[in-house]
Amino acid sequence: MEETGFVDEFCTCGAQLPPDARFCHKCGKPQREEPALAVWDEGPLQPPAPPPPAPPPEIGLRNGLALRVGLLAGSLAFLTSSLPIPPLFRLLFLLGAGAFAAYLYRRRSGFRVEVRGGLKMGWIAGLFCFVIFTVLFTFSFAALAVMARDGGMTAYMKENLSHMGMPEESIRQAMEIFENPVQVLWMLFWLFLTSTSLPALGGALGARLMDRN
Repeated sequence: MEETGFVDEFCTCGAQLPPDARFCHKCGKPQREEPALAVWDEGPLQPPAPPPPAPPPEIGLRNGLALRVGLLAGSLAFLTSSLPIPPLFRLLFLLGAGAFAAYLYRRRSGFRVEVRGGLKMGWIAGLFCFVIFTVLFTFSFAALAVMARDGGMTAYMKENLSHMGMPEESIRQAMEIFENPVQVLWMLFWLFLTSTSLPALGGALGARLMDRN
């Protein structure tokens, strides 16, 4: 407690004051000067800072939206590449599928897709395209292996392929591939590289173009 110093015994109104009185209990007159209180000026109140924005989710096989977009783009890539068109157009469709996957993911998620993210989205789309082809190819290969045991069925297949306009040399090469498991594995490996690398390149190019726009 701070000492108050000397205080008169009686107030001007005649009331007797208790020791160290600050005010008269009868008339309320101050009995001594009070020191001025320091006021801390904190300035205008500032609103709280908004929380930092959430970082974008990592694009990969654990991203549900990336998987759904990749499945859609990969399915479209498989359908378009299965059409009877020149091989060059099939390559362009694979590139376009990767760019479409990057664009669709950016539109659905609302996050900016960098070149690395576009590369991943294109690769995921190409992976789904390869998986769809491999599943259908496995069923077709199993059916052809069963039919190849019958010589009459093999001749029937060759005749149908010939009627479809397929050259004799191509028919022979196709039959050799189905009869040789090593060539089948090599074909699948080459198809995996093509189906994933081209959409990945298309996704990276698509992300680059979206950044410029």
